[in-house]
Amino acid sequence: MLSITMTLLNQPRVSATELAERFEVSLRTIYRDMESINQAGIPIVSFPGSDGGYEIMSGYRIDKQILFLDDFSSIITALRGAQSATDSSDINGLLERIGALMPASSSTNGTGNVDLDFTPVPNEKEKIEPLQKAIKELHLVRFEYLDNKGNETERMIEPMGLFLKGYVWYLYGYCLTRSDIRVFRLSRMVNLGSLPHTFVRRPYTLQDVEQQFMGKANFTKVRTVLNFDPEVKTRVRDEFGYDKVIDNPDGTMSVITHYSSTERAIRNILSYSSFVTVIEPSDLIEELTRHIKNMARLYGIK
Repeated sequence: MLSITMTLLNQPRVSATELAERFEVSLRTIYRDMESINQAGIPIVSFPGSDGGYEIMSGYRIDKQILFLDDFSSIITALRGAQSATDSSDINGLLERIGALMPASSSTNGTGNVDLDFTPVPNEKEKIEPLQKAIKELHLVRFEYLDNKGNETERMIEPMGLFLKGYVWYLYGYCLTRSDIRVFRLSRMVNLGSLPHTFVRRPYTLQDVEQQFMGKANFTKVRTVLNFDPEVKTRVRDEFGYDKVIDNPDGTMSVITHYSSTERAIRNILSYSSFVTVIEPSDLIEELTRHIKNMARLYGIK
């Protein structure tokens, strides 16, 4: 939206179609952004017809000081974090333009006390550039995908966007194999290739995807009570949070937590080896015992 505002300030009337093509978004997104810019106090005028488009009201000029020094520092910090993930020349240019808007009296180079490093692991980073190109040019992509249950399938996707959640990079897009919107973890994609076939972008946003998938997830399905040995105190506090850890008189720690599935609970519990004991529920204890017996048989232990 800042880039749209700068565009409208520096040139005459611009059509919604031209803005959508320039910023590689849908017309629906442009309409929504224009409303947001208006609500922020910048008067946007819309003109209908074949020569119509958007203009900022005649005589209006934006003051550089609409953004303060801390605002510029936050923007530049976020852009440099994105730059660490993509090495994009577009971001380099945007950093230069944002730097030119810095107050002239500033003695800082635009960096704050926070440094964001979104650099993906090598297996993910090599996929980001071709995916960005496919998203920008509206080309289909094909890859083999391994889901969390170990099933491997070939997918053909209309790629729509990349996003970082936690420490993991994801692609979202319309899956022609499943005929529905889907999210894919980059580290699970192999043999990625861009196809010459193009597509018309569907009216989905990242917010639509998050609402769809978060609505299906049940993160409170398996209520679990765990007891941990003192040797893993640091990891337990890092993972579950200080406020959820109960310190027992004998030095052990108790945690009441929830997992979205029994499978996820078992994977997490087994990662603590013999330093954790499951107190409840009983069906989880039975399933965990079965897994441990199967592991023991692999090493000839009866």
